[in-house]
Amino acid sequence: MSANPVLLNVNGIEVIYNHVILVLKGVSLQVTEGGIVALLGGNGAGKTTTLRAVSNLLAGERGEVTKGSIELRGERTENLSTAQMVDRGVIQVMEGRHCFAHLTIEENLLTGAYTRKDGKAAITATLDKVYSYFPRLKTRRTSLAAYTSGGEQQMCAIGRALMASPKMVLLDEPSMGLAPQLVEEVFEIVRDLNTREGVTFLLAEQNTNMALRYADYGYILENGRVVMDGAAAELRENEDVKEFYLGMGGGDRKSFRDVKSYKRRKRWLA
Repeated sequence: MSANPVLLNVNGIEVIYNHVILVLKGVSLQVTEGGIVALLGGNGAGKTTTLRAVSNLLAGERGEVTKGSIELRGERTENLSTAQMVDRGVIQVMEGRHCFAHLTIEENLLTGAYTRKDGKAAITATLDKVYSYFPRLKTRRTSLAAYTSGGEQQMCAIGRALMASPKMVLLDEPSMGLAPQLVEEVFEIVRDLNTREGVTFLLAEQNTNMALRYADYGYILENGRVVMDGAAAELRENEDVKEFYLGMGGGDRKSFRDVKSYKRRKRWLA
């Protein structure tokens, strides 16, 4: 991991839904200031639940952290509201490009600034900055979100998060449903924001190949557990990751979904 200070420390959390369904089973991870950390794994691995645990959005899904701890800059956050997390600079961009369909693109963006107390001029300056990163949004700023493309809605959702001047953005499945060219465009913007604005990212992504090209560090989740973690460059070269997540294995390789997870984990943890 980077030598930068730790911004987020998730230590051995368990998450239960509806008091009975155990989804996360002792997940631990760290995100350093100014990093891009990827949560990787198939559908149902626990990526979205991990993000919701960090942003304190679990209650709306009848979920709760029942063990372990989550710290932001050393402060325990489990009892903070989502609004208090926003005040501390943690913003989640939900999976599925959630925009207010009946509002214009610009109105959507401005809703992201509702918690700010630094005045209209500062908000306008941030809006200009968002438009510089997403010129397509500026072109479409008077269009209703319902009538924009999937890529434009994803950009709008990320842009709205930036309007809150976040320190860390939790980005859930940014590539979902987007054409490959747009996926690359979105990830390039993430890297730009990270490099130029110092925004830290924790992103959940099924597109392992793309995520490992842009992240510094990655955690692979499977069945609610971290089964492997490491620097993104090392994970890209790992034979098991290549075989099961990057589709680069040998001759009669099966899909990782078809392989018993305990066999794979046994090899990884050996």
